[in-house]
Amino acid sequence: MSQFGTPGQPEASLARLRHWLGLERNIIVMLAAIVVLGMGEELWMRFVPKYLELLGASVAAIAFYGTLKDFLDGMYQYPGGWLADRFGRRFALVLFTLLAMVGYVLYLLSPDWRWVVVGTLFVMAWSSLTSPAVFAIIGDNLPQSRRAIGFGVQSILKRVPIVLAPPLGGYFIAHFGLAVGMRLGLAVTIVLALAAIIIVLRYYVEVPPSARDAARFRDIWRGMDAHLKRLLLADCLARWAEGIPKVFVVLYVINVLRENAFRFGWLTSLQMASAILVYIPIAKLSDRMNRKPFVMLTFALFAAFPLALVSAPGFFGLALAFVIAGLREIGEPARKALIVDLADETARARAVGVYYLVRGIVVFPASMVGGALWQIRPQLPFLVAFVVGVCGLLTYALWGPGEAPLSRLHDAGEGGVK
Repeated sequence: MSQFGTPGQPEASLARLRHWLGLERNIIVMLAAIVVLGMGEELWMRFVPKYLELLGASVAAIAFYGTLKDFLDGMYQYPGGWLADRFGRRFALVLFTLLAMVGYVLYLLSPDWRWVVVGTLFVMAWSSLTSPAVFAIIGDNLPQSRRAIGFGVQSILKRVPIVLAPPLGGYFIAHFGLAVGMRLGLAVTIVLALAAIIIVLRYYVEVPPSARDAARFRDIWRGMDAHLKRLLLADCLARWAEGIPKVFVVLYVINVLRENAFRFGWLTSLQMASAILVYIPIAKLSDRMNRKPFVMLTFALFAAFPLALVSAPGFFGLALAFVIAGLREIGEPARKALIVDLADETARARAVGVYYLVRGIVVFPASMVGGALWQIRPQLPFLVAFVVGVCGLLTYALWGPGEAPLSRLHDAGEGGVK
């Protein structure tokens, strides 16, 4: 008999497939919200640096935008985790979507680039405040032996909009112009955000926590597993390698290499398609094996992408670089599962928030450094990022963990809320 049943047992086959993929009810609701809102955001998100340029922003202002995003990505993590632990995952998802909608409206109405900067304070609510809640939902609903596949499916569905939406957003911009194309995408996003809120309110079932402590930020940091802190150190270096050139990738491709917005949209889709193809098999392997080789491969590709991009001899080389960028995600389900494995179960969302807050504080200046290097020579941010990425890889190879200590796994057990 097949693992998923026989043709005469469609309901049993579907149930087994859902179990194999970690698709419990609340996870499905969370994934639906991620896809719906992602389809809106990805229509315009990749083109914001060009939008800022149109609205009069200088290179320094664009670099500041990237730095602000990285700073908020870190600073919002712990408050997001605290709210998710204190008021529940459902409340957190709805609140953070409403905050993001305020930012979309500010982007839509922006008369100059400063409005975009203010709007970013709200737009980042969805991707950053929500992140600890997403980790906690997977940790709450899946046992340790199925968490990587849970993160793998989440990563795939999070990136499906990145495959589909950027070419459409690029078409809007190419056909209607940058200003109208961006605002059309933003209007669509506001409608989709309302749909995401309705989905969560109607279908998400709040699960009361089995236990909850009153630990504060300092207590959670002091109690954080030493293995998790070593992973965090290597992760910070890898994210510096990503952050130094991140906001300048679109400018390098369009301004320096003279590719148009539509082709950049397709390159982004190629990047995400490359990631999607490997998520499920690699995630299942990392649930059955030590997670370290998969995380190491991710860190190696973080170093390789900026070098491949700046060395691209033509459009084929550029496409290859974006494939490498997609494959950077190959070990992300393993890394995220390792974070949840090592986090304290009674303060799971806050522990994830502390991890990402520290990472964000360490990494947020990277875009400003990238801006300074860009003004010297456009290729320089990518070359420096390569060197920093190699340092991150070596740090993890020498000291990084690959699995949770046995004592923690025994304490956590193999249960999971269904």
